[in-house]
Amino acid sequence: MRAVVVHGHYYQPPRENPWIEFVEAEATAAPSHDWNERIERECYRAVTAARVPAADGRIARIENALAWTSFDVGPTLLNWLEREAPDTYAQVLAADRASRVRLGFGNALAHPYHHVILPLASRRDKITEVRWGIADFRRRYGRAPEGFWLPETAVDAETLDVLAAEGIAFTVLAPHQVTRPPARGMPGRYRTASGRELALCIYDGPLSHDVAFGSALEDGVAWARRLLAGADDRPSVVAVATDGETFGHHHRFGEMALVRMLAEVREARGATLSNFAAILAAQPPAEDVQLVEPSSWSCVHGVERWRGDCGCRTAPEKGWHQRWRAPLRAAVEWLGGELHAVYERDGGALFAEPWAARDAYAASFGTPGRSDTSFVGEHAARPLSDAESVRARELLEMERDALRMFTSCAWFFDDLGGLEPLQVLRYAARAIELAGPEAARLDTGLALRLAGAVSNDPVVGDARRIYLDHARPALPPVARVAASYAAARRVVPGWPADRAYCYAAEERGDRIGLTHLRTGRTWSAQVGVQRSGELQVAVRVGVPGAKPVTLQVAELLERERGAVRAALTAALAARALAPDDTTALQAGAAVAAEVYARALMRAVRVLMAGGAEAPTGDVTALLDLFALQRWPVPFEVQTQFWRWWSALPAAGARALAPLARRLGFAAEGT
Repeated sequence: MRAVVVHGHYYQPPRENPWIEFVEAEATAAPSHDWNERIERECYRAVTAARVPAADGRIARIENALAWTSFDVGPTLLNWLEREAPDTYAQVLAADRASRVRLGFGNALAHPYHHVILPLASRRDKITEVRWGIADFRRRYGRAPEGFWLPETAVDAETLDVLAAEGIAFTVLAPHQVTRPPARGMPGRYRTASGRELALCIYDGPLSHDVAFGSALEDGVAWARRLLAGADDRPSVVAVATDGETFGHHHRFGEMALVRMLAEVREARGATLSNFAAILAAQPPAEDVQLVEPSSWSCVHGVERWRGDCGCRTAPEKGWHQRWRAPLRAAVEWLGGELHAVYERDGGALFAEPWAARDAYAASFGTPGRSDTSFVGEHAARPLSDAESVRARELLEMERDALRMFTSCAWFFDDLGGLEPLQVLRYAARAIELAGPEAARLDTGLALRLAGAVSNDPVVGDARRIYLDHARPALPPVARVAASYAAARRVVPGWPADRAYCYAAEERGDRIGLTHLRTGRTWSAQVGVQRSGELQVAVRVGVPGAKPVTLQVAELLERERGAVRAALTAALAARALAPDDTTALQAGAAVAAEVYARALMRAVRVLMAGGAEAPTGDVTALLDLFALQRWPVPFEVQTQFWRWWSALPAAGARALAPLARRLGFAAEGT
């Protein structure tokens, strides 16, 4: 009997701004808002609803491919899916339930909470990442995991010992990660130095490579034939492992080739679609295997890709070096050590067992963005005051950011000027902020060490510049949250009153109260919202410890900025657009720029009919909109205005010179 296992590793790095726990727009993901949104549409949604074509080209059925394949989904991606793509998230959980009914074992594997290279982590951090991953898995799938996927399949002996100590039965490795894979694709038995055992399931290297980088997904039938080739009456396993994003994102319509292959294997005699847990239950490993350590599936140099200039890169044709990797890791490791020392010292006075409290912290995550307020009390060394409880929660959040700093993507690509290193440095800045009295020293020390990580692009500079200019907020994040909330509450009908990102919000006249939902820290911001134009709002905001600042609409947080602009534009449209234009826009039958060009022409003609003394408010408001949208002033509008304005008496022309300049004329007041 030939058992066929196809494993997909589905993962995206955490992309949330750590001060608001919200994914902001990523320009490189256009036309999507961000990369999570784009890949969800191209891959995750497609894989859980793969189209199976009929003979006539119509859809024969829609199939959840995860119900027939082994898979893991990184917890940080599951957090986002649960919140932003609940239908896809529900199908992930449903696939595991369906496989449990079919095979007696679920297809889902657990994963460390963050995508960190575990061989480069301390044993203490390994344990926390594994325990957080298991806790997250239990909450979502309602069961204990049998298997555990290692990020980049990066492994060493200590990592396997930690997995075995936490009750994990198996993990999946590449063939080059053991000295001699067992025959016929069967799993091997690994014994740790402490005497524990777990199985190592070895995937087919060449076939997996052809799925990810070759032509296997061009023909699902041919792919199935390769999976079944050479089967005889002896038990055998052929396993494929690849990034889940292969199906639909890296290879368009790859999910359709996947379900076609799955159908072919299901119909084949002497073969079955299975998962690793079911295979191990039927036939436990009989052959011992030796580990090659440290090793990974994507770096032939072990794990050097995440700490050195080993030559592994995504675009070798650019000729870029990766000498920046070592100083970036050294800087982050230094900061991690310092943060852990702060946690151990300050947490030792608050928690009965600080590191046990950290290990258990994932159980309090529950609803994304919220923390169980009873958690600290359960782990406290003694009854804590309100201030001590807040400090305890801040220390736990500091540790969460300290772990997020090691997300592997920051070192994977060719240069440090991308989104991933910036995100890691944002976590570093947030962790430093939570360190309390140590913050200034840690900030200076990190910046000093980051200077050694130099980009290939002179425009980017070094990691110190990225940290100081882009990772650290230019003004207190709570000030921007309060200003954005206040503007939306004043301008946008029905804007929620009780929540602002990861803060509980309370409006009290000209003061905004904010309480961080994870830490319990509170702020009181004084705000003043003023209309400075038809499409302009200015917010004066002051928070304790910082000078008051005035923010324009463009400086508000993205969600509120868009809502405020939309509300202001809607108010302008209600006055400036003709009924037919409004109907056309609502029906999607007109281009907005063309509709507002007609409105601007009407407003200019009204001005012309009223003479030089007529109000210019409608023309000015529409020009504000054109500037906001970066639309050019229509040629016809300029022509009509010029013919009228140039014929006005000198005094009237001078009075309208500011408006003329906004319409594109070199008006000098004459």
